[in-house]
Amino acid sequence: MAETVSPITRQVSKGKWEAGTTFLDINLQDVEDCLIYDRRGVSSPFKSLYQHSKTVIIFVRNFLCYSCKDYVDDLSKVPRGALEEAGIRLVVIGQSAHQHIEPFCMLTGYSYEMYVDPQRSIYLKLGMKREETFTDSALPSPHVKSGLFMGQIKSIWRAMTSPTFDFQGDLHQQGGAIIVGPGSQIHFCHFDMNRLDHMPITWLLQLAGVQQTLDFSDKPKIIHV
Repeated sequence: MAETVSPITRQVSKGKWEAGTTFLDINLQDVEDCLIYDRRGVSSPFKSLYQHSKTVIIFVRNFLCYSCKDYVDDLSKVPRGALEEAGIRLVVIGQSAHQHIEPFCMLTGYSYEMYVDPQRSIYLKLGMKREETFTDSALPSPHVKSGLFMGQIKSIWRAMTSPTFDFQGDLHQQGGAIIVGPGSQIHFCHFDMNRLDHMPITWLLQLAGVQQTLDFSDKPKIIHV
């Protein structure tokens, strides 16, 4: 019989991506009525994302962030069937104007739900960090393939070639991930310490109940025949 995983509502230590000791004071009532906007600029309350289903919500730093781009690249590879089998919604939230959603989805190939919180109301009320903190024990993100220099060059180029020249969000704002619902139940939360502190997608989805094991590495696959 498979072991039952208890809900995790504490911050995750980057050292080994294990549960840490600092509990986060998260209150969804503070943010449930905050408005989010889809790619057409249509608003809806934040609570609509998790009222009737369990939802994995990823908050990205900004749409120009190279590490967030790489992370969402991998999110786009999550099989729809795996989410449907587990009854899970997958949502990405940024903090730019809604006009940047469509180009970012096209860039990353991401086909699931994406919204923006242009005033950063949810980011701020949930207590996500606005500055980066790095530690010597931090492990590299398994999803970031771009180096710092080339990643930043690509980000600057995308900003310059964007129809609306802006930074597509507060450059100092950090993101995070939460698993919530149905209702206001919080199963898990992680607030990023820096641009590389993403929750590994496979573990995040497994915590949400996805059974399929996913491999996002760029290593060549050996096929036995």
